[in-house]
Order: sequence, then C-alpha cells, then structure tokens
Amino acid sequence: MSTVRTLGLLLGTTLAVAACSQKSPGQSQPAPAAPPAQVPAPAAAPAAAPAAAAPAGITRQKAPEGTTVSFVGVANGDTVTSPFKVGFAVTGAKIAPAGTLDAGTGHFHLIIDSDLPPQDGPLPASDKVKHYGKGQTEDTITLPPGPHTLQIELADGAHVPFDPPVVSDKITVTVK
Repeated sequence: MSTVRTLGLLLGTTLAVAACSQKSPGQSQPAPAAPPAQVPAPAAAPAAAPAAAAPAGITRQKAPEGTTVSFVGVANGDTVTSPFKVGFAVTGAKIAPAGTLDAGTGHFHLIIDSDLPPQDGPLPASDKVKHYGKGQTEDTITLPPGPHTLQIELADGAHVPFDPPVVSDKITVTVK
C-alpha cells in the first residue's frame, strides 16, 4: 500500500471515529465545523465493489445481500414522551464500531426530521444525523413536542452508505 494511501486511510478512519465519538444525546455538544470534503476510501475488502455515482477516492461497499434495518421499541404513529428510547436492529450484516473496515459490517445512523443525506460520501454528523459509531443498538433521544420523522441508515466503517443504501422505512412519532 502506498504511503499516500496509508496516510489517507489513517486520516479517514480518524475522522470517522471522531465523528462517532460524540457525547450521548441530551448532552450539549458543539456542531461539527464542516464535514470533510472527501475521506479516502479504505482498501477494498473482497466483497466490496465501487458504486457508479461515488466521487473519485470514495468506494461504496456493496450491501450484503438481504440486509435490512428496522426500529425496535418505537413504531410509526407512536406517541411518546421525551426523552424516549429507540432501538435499532439489523439482519444480514454485523454491527461493529466505526473504523472497522471488514466486509459486511457497519454501524447505525439515525436521521431525524430530514431526508436522507447525499449517499455518495461519508454521512456528516449533525443534529439531523446522529452517529452510533461505537456499535450502539439503542439510544434515549430528546425531541421537542410535536411530530418528528425518524429513519435508520447503515453505513460502513468509514461512514459511507452501502450500495444500495440500507435504510429503514421513515416513521413518524409524536412527542407530547
């Protein structure tokens, strides 16, 4: 592996792990300065294949056949009291901390009150995209009263969505 690629992989992994090492929801945290313009792709695993739409230097892993994600403990149309617990489930892949670049592994991102972010690069952490890069499968989240949409997306160890994207149905919950 070339020195430039090794350094790029190290930088990309460091940024991915740092983005997923944010404080628990409910604790104040600064907003990220700006998402990285481009994170070098990890060395391709045997089952990985590039997606057609990814920019140069970004490799999207093929989604493991039959992989799905879903919510646990909360369903479309539920009325909840904030803070509330939300769980995440996956079939067809393994959950691993961010930075784990093994084929068929990933970690969860929760998209709140937003459409899916662009799928051609690492998902940026924000108040709309929560990262669970330590391999978490549940969280307690705090949202203001009113209706909110939630959606789960599975991303690889570099925060890049799989190809095709592995996402749950978007659900709506009402916080009372």
